[in-house]
Amino acid sequence: MRHVEQQPDFQVAIIGAGFGGLGMAIALKERGQHSLVILEKAARIGGAWRDNTYPGAACDVPSHLYSFSFAKKFDWSRRFAPQAEIFDYLSHCAHQYGLEPHLRLNTEVGAARFDEEQALWHLETSAGVLTARVLITATGQLNRPAYPNLPGLERFHGPAFHSARWDHDVDLSGKTVAVVGTGASAIQFVPEVAKKASQVLLFQRSAAYVIPKPDRPYTAAEQQRMQRWPLLQQLDRGKIYLQNETRVLGFTALQGAMKIYQRLFKRYLKQCISDPGLRETLTPDYPMGCKRILISNDYFQAIQRHGVRVISGGVSAVTESGVEDAHGQHHPADVLIFGTGFQATDFLAPMRITGRAGRDLNDAWRNGAEAYLGISVRGFPNLFMLYGPNTNLGHNSIVYMLESQIAYVISALDTLERHGQRSLEVRERVQSDFNQRLQQRMRATVWDSGCHSWYKTENGLNTNNWPGFTFTYRRLTRRLEPADYEMSP
Repeated sequence: MRHVEQQPDFQVAIIGAGFGGLGMAIALKERGQHSLVILEKAARIGGAWRDNTYPGAACDVPSHLYSFSFAKKFDWSRRFAPQAEIFDYLSHCAHQYGLEPHLRLNTEVGAARFDEEQALWHLETSAGVLTARVLITATGQLNRPAYPNLPGLERFHGPAFHSARWDHDVDLSGKTVAVVGTGASAIQFVPEVAKKASQVLLFQRSAAYVIPKPDRPYTAAEQQRMQRWPLLQQLDRGKIYLQNETRVLGFTALQGAMKIYQRLFKRYLKQCISDPGLRETLTPDYPMGCKRILISNDYFQAIQRHGVRVISGGVSAVTESGVEDAHGQHHPADVLIFGTGFQATDFLAPMRITGRAGRDLNDAWRNGAEAYLGISVRGFPNLFMLYGPNTNLGHNSIVYMLESQIAYVISALDTLERHGQRSLEVRERVQSDFNQRLQQRMRATVWDSGCHSWYKTENGLNTNNWPGFTFTYRRLTRRLEPADYEMSP
């Protein structure tokens, strides 16, 4: 029987419309590829910058670097942009590069299956089934809120919500607000909540290292100068990049350098908090850098100024009228807010991805997610991930990493066309050797110094971070090496 070639609905399907998905679509269109679709489960684009609308939400990477290199914005209001401004920037990019016709909003992907005979991906979405030659996931690592499994939570009589699903209809004025968690989101919204609430109860499982944030507004004159001479912003972008890039040494080869930041932390904490006992409560008991280092100019200040009660040990249970701490003491509360982060190690969940020979990605990753360069996985031809395993950073801009990955995927598509192939699949030895070297390097980093963080799986494997320089990663992803892949004609 003659083989009938099935034509895909699209050459490329992208899942997710945040920085990664939009940047990928722009690069594809610039390449001349217009047979593409961007599938977004929400009603709007924006990813994390659409979801995280909590008071005080802002970026912790300077604006000039936390933006596409090809889409300059000269009128950033501050050195560290607030959430609404970043969301507007992404919306502007989508419009400027004509992505609207390719967007399918309110379209959630439940499953994706690779058809070996046709070398096509079949995607089951909330709007029906579609096919694509190449599947690119851009769902990010910080998109699914993590809720602690607390006994009695369903019985709590008041409003309860996660910071990434902020309920703006809840008036916090005069309320007693219990905040669970002291991560990157909490240190931004706690000062804003403390301004309105009569009392804030801050339940911390472990203290965070918080250092000053070198933030300030840009003047109109500065914005005008950058508009007139774009090279000024480019130079500032390069300066920020180099300053941030050197910090990776403190996480890896020169961990002794962290003592400088540790002294800065202690001095800053002493300046902000007058009570020695409270200072001790707010001092972490793990090496600096083992968990994410946070930056804020008002977190400690708000705790001091508004009398925020810091309760160590976390939460053991929730009652109808409040929260029980780890020692069993009950604390009445009107509102419960979770600043407990995201399910960062559950890549691509809850989608079910089925590759060659019926291989399930969850089974392939049962001991922890891994990919070649964080992009390709053995057994899953023509599947490319943006912001995949071990591509997160503790020191620089993830947008820089995304642009490296986007260039690599473009190189993969060029390879398919140049060699007249239908599919690419990374070789098993290439992926395993890469990840063995990566995890060996990981064991020498501060992230493996004994603390438990969202970088790690339950079995202690760090599946999130890149243990080196970002320019090294860019060199590795400059182009796809055909010898690293098996091709199907």
